[in-house]
Amino acid sequence: MDSCSSNYSCPTEEDAIEAKAFIDLHNAAHSLLTAEERFECVSTNGGCMISLPSAPAIGLNRILGLTKSEDLDEAYDWMRQRAGKRFLQVNTDAASDGVKRWIQSKGLTTYGPGWVKLRRPAEVASFPSPSTVKTRKVRHDEARVFGAMMCAGFGFPETLTALWAAIVGRDGWSCFYALDGDTPVGTGAMFASGSFAWLGGGATVPGFRNRGAQKALIQARLEDGANRGVLTFVVETEVPSAEKANISYANLVKLGFMPIYNRSNLII
Repeated sequence: MDSCSSNYSCPTEEDAIEAKAFIDLHNAAHSLLTAEERFECVSTNGGCMISLPSAPAIGLNRILGLTKSEDLDEAYDWMRQRAGKRFLQVNTDAASDGVKRWIQSKGLTTYGPGWVKLRRPAEVASFPSPSTVKTRKVRHDEARVFGAMMCAGFGFPETLTALWAAIVGRDGWSCFYALDGDTPVGTGAMFASGSFAWLGGGATVPGFRNRGAQKALIQARLEDGANRGVLTFVVETEVPSAEKANISYANLVKLGFMPIYNRSNLII
């Protein structure tokens, strides 16, 4: 089943827009990657299962947005047949007793500190003052360069350049560079659908980190989304802790995002 109905529990709107972004990423890129990459994605009841074994990121090897044990059974069986890393992301604080029992019955254990979901309303009047770091949209003829920068920033193999290049100029997506003069030094992407937008793809060339590039890219996407009628922006990052600083989290909070819930990463 591809969409929610009155008979099914749906993900939060914040998880649903994230799932839509990754489903669309798969639709854009799966035919551009080799068969050996085994890039697969299935949408179900507002959530999805996605697998790209050569990608080291949790985001491309997970179950997202499913809230019923029946759906999780199907998703779990699907993921167990995939190669590479495999995770279930779930807000265990809000999970039903049935889902908690399901997790326990599978013996799933947590990996890392989990992810925090943040949200921000698109109130133009509350946008911060312009950044000193300049940004611009990525041109269509720069798609391969954008894809290569994203791969380098996230530690992906170069063979996955086409994954991120596929979203440049695609309907629903906005891709941005942060600049040092005329040279791109940072990347950011946004996927918008209806009144919601999901932010991702924030990466900066190592030599230019901690200079404001990511804050400028966040602001550029907020302004672009507001101009396109987006009312709510969402994003996720690693849960911060006293032991480990999270610059991404700090930048998002400074620019008006508020944490709304945490998701555990459970190893499948």
